[in-house]
Amino acid sequence: MAELRTQPTAQEPRAFIGTVAHPVRRRDAEELLDLMGRVTGETAVMWGPSMIGFGQYHYRYASGHEGDALAVGFSPRASAQALYGLLSAPEAELLLPRLGRHRRGAGCLYLTSLAAVDRGVLEELVDTGYRFTTGKSA
Repeated sequence: MAELRTQPTAQEPRAFIGTVAHPVRRRDAEELLDLMGRVTGETAVMWGPSMIGFGQYHYRYASGHEGDALAVGFSPRASAQALYGLLSAPEAELLLPRLGRHRRGAGCLYLTSLAAVDRGVLEELVDTGYRFTTGKSA
């Protein structure tokens, strides 16, 4: 079976965030780092070269493919913050209309600026996504 590319690394998340060129993405990434750590109670870990994750879970598909993935996390991209694991819980559908300006991808939530979203709703999304994925209470 092929080795998964996106695995935990020893890179320090704050050091990575310090390399983000766009000042709004860098500032928002610092805030997301603190918010997700506080809500999940997990330590931030780099996954691959550009994803910051909090907690992890093991998955196994009917095909036999299995691996480990971050429970919730984010990646500061050039055009937006890509947030992972926040759309998996059924409650997400009820929270998204209250979040503020965002876009959805296949499994990601994209935020161009945290200034345009309700932090309380974002915290609820992180909490419900984390609990749904890991089966733990945050």
